[in-house]
Amino acid sequence: MSRWILRCIEVLGRLPLPWLRALGVLLGWTLYAVVGSRRRVVYVNLAMCFPQWSPWYRRRQSVRAFVAFAQAWLDRGWLWHAPPEVLRQRLHLTGALDALAGDAPTVLFAPHFVGLDAGWTALTQQVDRRFTTIYTDQANKVADAWILAGRKRWGGRLFGRIEGVKPIIAGLKAGEPLYLLPDMNFGPEESVFVPFFGHPAATVPSLSRFARLARAQVVPVLCRLTPSGYTIEVLPAWADFPSSDAHHDTARMNQMLETYIHTMPAQYYWVHKRFKDQPAGIKPPY
Repeated sequence: MSRWILRCIEVLGRLPLPWLRALGVLLGWTLYAVVGSRRRVVYVNLAMCFPQWSPWYRRRQSVRAFVAFAQAWLDRGWLWHAPPEVLRQRLHLTGALDALAGDAPTVLFAPHFVGLDAGWTALTQQVDRRFTTIYTDQANKVADAWILAGRKRWGGRLFGRIEGVKPIIAGLKAGEPLYLLPDMNFGPEESVFVPFFGHPAATVPSLSRFARLARAQVVPVLCRLTPSGYTIEVLPAWADFPSSDAHHDTARMNQMLETYIHTMPAQYYWVHKRFKDQPAGIKPPY
C-alpha cells in the first residue's frame, strides 16, 4: 500500500460520514467484482457457517461483507486523524461499562468484526485506563507505520507477538486491560481444533491462557458499524471462565462468538481463511 493511497484515505476521512460511507459501498462492490480469490473465500466461509441460507442470500451477504470491510477501512481516515470531538460524536460506548471500572485484571474479548479499530480507539480515548493489545507486523512497511501510528494515537501499549507473554501478564496484573483478538487461524502449531459453526477450526487458546495466568475476568466487546459511526457494546463478564481446561474454554469462546456473529453476520471478517488448517484427513475447503 503506497503513501498516496494512505494519504487519500486521510483526506477522504474529512468528508461528511454519509458521503464516505457511500464511497465505501462503491469500493466494496468494486472489490467484490475484482478480487475473485477473496470473493471465493467469503462465499466458502458463509456456505460452511450458514448452510441454511439460499445461494442468492449468501451472495447478497457476501457483497455486504465486502461493503462493510471497505467502509471500515475508509473510516480509519477519520478514526486516526479527525479532531477528538468528531470521534466522541461517532463512537458510542455502551453496555456494561462498570466492567471497565477500577483496576481489576481484565481481558477484553474483541472478535474480528470490521469495527475492531473503532473499538480500540473508543476505549483508549474515552476510558480512563491504559489498555494493551497484541500487534501483528504488516508486510508493507509503509502501511505498518501508518497503522501503528493510528492505533497509538490515544495511548495504550502494543506488543508484538515476538515479545512473549510476560509483559502482557505484568500489564494485566497492574490493571491494564488487554484488548485481545484470538479468533483467527494462526496455524496449527499454536492452536487447538475446536468447533466453529460445526466445523473444526484452528483456534489459539490465548483467551483462556491470559485469563488464567493473570486471574483476569473476560469481558466481551462487540464493535458494530452503524450509519452514524460505531456502537461499541461492552457485555458483562463471563461467569466461570476460565476453567482448568483450555480446550474447553476455547470451544466455549467460539460458541459465544457464533451468537455474536448472528447479530451482524455481514460485519464479521469473512475474508480470512478461517478453516485453512484442518485436522489430519480433512481437506481444507479453499
